[in-house]
Amino acid sequence: MEPLSVDGAEADGFFDILEERRRSSDLSHAFRTFNPQPFCGATPISAAALNRMVLESQYLSYIIQEIMVECDEPREALLEEASVLLDEMSQNLQLGFIRLLGFALSKVFKSVFSSIHVNEDGLTRLQQAIQEYPVILMPNHRSYVDFLVLSYIMFTYDLSIPVIAAGIPLMGMKLIGEIFRRSGAFFIRRAIGSDKLYWAVLSEYVRTIVRTGYAPLEFYVEGLRSRTLKSLTPKLGMMHMVLEPFFKGEVFDISLVPISISYERVLEESLLAHELLGVPKPKETTGALLKARTVLKEDYGCMHVCFGNPVSVRDLVKGNINRRQYNLVARDLPMKPSKETQEFVSGLAHMIIRLQERNVVLSAWNLMAVVLLQNLQGIDLDLLTHKTLWLRRLALRFGAHLMWPKNVSDSEVMSSSVSLHHSVVCCERGRVYLMEEEGPGPVTQEEGVFRRAAAVLMCASYRNQAVHVFTRPAMVAVAMITAARNRTDDVFHHFKFLLELFSNEFVLIPGQAVQDFEEGCSLLQQSGVIGRSDEEIYVRDNGQEIIIFLRAILQPFIESYQVVFRYLCEESSQTFKEKMFSNSIRSFIVKLFISGEVESYECLSSDLQKNVLSALLRMAAVTKTTVDDQNEFRVNKSAVKRIWDMLSNGWTPQISVDARL
Repeated sequence: MEPLSVDGAEADGFFDILEERRRSSDLSHAFRTFNPQPFCGATPISAAALNRMVLESQYLSYIIQEIMVECDEPREALLEEASVLLDEMSQNLQLGFIRLLGFALSKVFKSVFSSIHVNEDGLTRLQQAIQEYPVILMPNHRSYVDFLVLSYIMFTYDLSIPVIAAGIPLMGMKLIGEIFRRSGAFFIRRAIGSDKLYWAVLSEYVRTIVRTGYAPLEFYVEGLRSRTLKSLTPKLGMMHMVLEPFFKGEVFDISLVPISISYERVLEESLLAHELLGVPKPKETTGALLKARTVLKEDYGCMHVCFGNPVSVRDLVKGNINRRQYNLVARDLPMKPSKETQEFVSGLAHMIIRLQERNVVLSAWNLMAVVLLQNLQGIDLDLLTHKTLWLRRLALRFGAHLMWPKNVSDSEVMSSSVSLHHSVVCCERGRVYLMEEEGPGPVTQEEGVFRRAAAVLMCASYRNQAVHVFTRPAMVAVAMITAARNRTDDVFHHFKFLLELFSNEFVLIPGQAVQDFEEGCSLLQQSGVIGRSDEEIYVRDNGQEIIIFLRAILQPFIESYQVVFRYLCEESSQTFKEKMFSNSIRSFIVKLFISGEVESYECLSSDLQKNVLSALLRMAAVTKTTVDDQNEFRVNKSAVKRIWDMLSNGWTPQISVDARL
């Protein structure tokens, strides 16, 4: 296999695993000898024996006893219910089905992707980690393909097949659900709520997998597939479950392996954009999967899978958590995590996502999407090439890993990217435009807005894969215009405000505002953009172009937040139901588009709108209560106005076209 150069990476070492598949038999690959080296402390047990261990555990017995007292239900009935829940949930990993899946996926992946590049040094480290301690695989989640490709890679390289936390809808797919179960998937309900027995069965099942070293365990710390292709704020429930065996001293250490999956083109790109605009997500069924088989006729370019360095939980815990507290309660009894433990788990989850981001391999298209979104009126292909190459140099200075084909001219790279993404852009007479959906007959103004928004959101999803590279320098750039003076303290004060406001928009490690500020300033200094004295930050004469570009990166987010603030302040009622919010604000924003008062189509993203609400809840400008089983929000309009004013201070949303890339 020929290595692929990845600019900005510490080392090469990415290899195309499909190259060998194109040269040899898929059948022989699927049925070859498979001999992975398991965790040295693991005692081989069957899936059925694993389930018995869960049902016979002292922990589950204790919880059932509590429920008996609280609900006056007989023990036998609760045990039977626990057994039914476990049967619904549990995996039944079988090598025969892994072979079947391996054969099928070889066919599918060769049809859909031109290449799947994997860093083999990362796999070598993973192989060593699997033999030493229980391993938790923690990939980012951008596509339904994610968990399939990871199991395929593990099988290809003779590594222990992981058991995978999957959403319950996949279980309901006839035949496919059972294939997934026998390929290592265990299924978790989306809404568990306060179901004490379900929580007990799930947590004991996960902990038993970890402490026995049954298999590497794989889960998405983001919780859900990202519809924006941007990192999501971590969900902590599963994180607590996998770490508890270490906290309680049941295992010596646990290795967390961040995995970064990058797609040059995502299979669900159109589906994700329409979901953000309020189109209901299609139900996951076998019939829907068969109807979607037309994707096999499309080219989705390259995929990169980067296995990061294993993170030792034991090393990170030193000096952060006093584990003696766990000695005060029997290991088999439930124990509520202390505030200290909760903060540690939250910080660790955020850190894993940051490691995922740092190892993402970007393509030329990701940078082109950044430029295109700042030129929605269209841009000449030659100028797009020039600006993308300028941005490439900046991204590499900021530490990005970038896949740029060798021995291919820059103009060819641009043209092939435009051709690959024909569903997003088109090139006519040497000028590149965003593609809008075609529909029957004339369209209303509202329909026109939504068609344009779908095109913008599809393009924005590819920009979002690169946005983490620029987030911190961009926040410094914005803080420098919203701060009244260029004094370092003033700029940092506004930077910290932006961190708090956008902490659902971008993944930022809690309590590290100073480090984030220093990182942003350092990158700008090293690039010759800003200068710093003891008390002041200033833009150098040759740094204006980069500062203006970085502000434009955040402009769609800032304008979107301003629009939601305006909606909340102009609404006559101070309270609203969560179910009504999306439809009401969508109608409000469409009217602003028609009247020409809004520029950014990203305002229509339902995920972004929800992030604004989450920020206002955290900043105590909105409160949430439950009324008749529905979430109801109450708006403090004066508090929202203060946040709006601070965000808008010195900021002009309509940046001139000439000021952008």
